[in-house]
Amino acid sequence: MEFEDFVRARGSALLRYGHVLTGNADDAADLVQEALLKLSDGWRRVRNKDDPESYVRTIMVRQHISWWRRRRREHLTDDLPEGSYTDSHSYGELWKELATLPRKQRAVLVLRYYEDLSDQDIAEILGISRGTVRSQAFRALNTLRIKPAMLERGRS
Repeated sequence: MEFEDFVRARGSALLRYGHVLTGNADDAADLVQEALLKLSDGWRRVRNKDDPESYVRTIMVRQHISWWRRRRREHLTDDLPEGSYTDSHSYGELWKELATLPRKQRAVLVLRYYEDLSDQDIAEILGISRGTVRSQAFRALNTLRIKPAMLERGRS
């Protein structure tokens, strides 16, 4: 497979993945562009591996981590990426809830449940300890569990 064919075939999926990581369509587009530029340099080597998409997703996660380490501030948004989805309404609501989490917590949940990675793999990708992965996941899940309960109390 040639690089252009890979980008055409997987570009939309990578953009959605970037949006999940960044919570913002513009940052997602920048993230995908940066990752694909890095991938293009090593495409000959990468295309012969089993899963070039995994390779580019790892580039995206590492690039995203580099960005938020430099920025150290949140840019939350309620905007969804442009285009249509075939996902159910509740699935879209889940992504909205994930967007409200701090970046590190969101990255841990995405890598754990969306990418199905182990705590050790997540720790290596994010450059943190396994204990930090677990605590970030615990805090994120706890935040997501508390929100519906708080909303219900506010209605009564």
